[in-house]
Amino acid sequence: MNDFFYKNLETYKVAKEFVIYTYSLLQKFPSHEKYAICDQLRRAAVSVPSNIAEGMGRMAIKERVHFLEISYASMIEVLCQLDISQSLGYITEEELSKAEEVGMRLSRVMSGLRKSLMNKM
Repeated sequence: MNDFFYKNLETYKVAKEFVIYTYSLLQKFPSHEKYAICDQLRRAAVSVPSNIAEGMGRMAIKERVHFLEISYASMIEVLCQLDISQSLGYITEEELSKAEEVGMRLSRVMSGLRKSLMNKM
């Protein structure tokens, strides 16, 4: 058995793409936000694939679903903070739109994985 099978999941791959895109946006933020919204965005974004990986490392399906739900909530937190960042002029409407597109794709694959796990319970 591959102990690191989570890396092959489409959900994990899209979540990782979400993090990378979020980090690329953070390079545009003003320096005074480094320890404020940037720090919070980094933590929330990294939490998305991290919770997918941690959940898939659990044996109980119920725990896997729980960590997937935490991951989803972190994704929503990132999108909220990016929306605020756009309102503050740190990112453009187009950049926010792209983040939301990746978020929608991530939401779909998370939903599919959750449904698949729930069917096994």
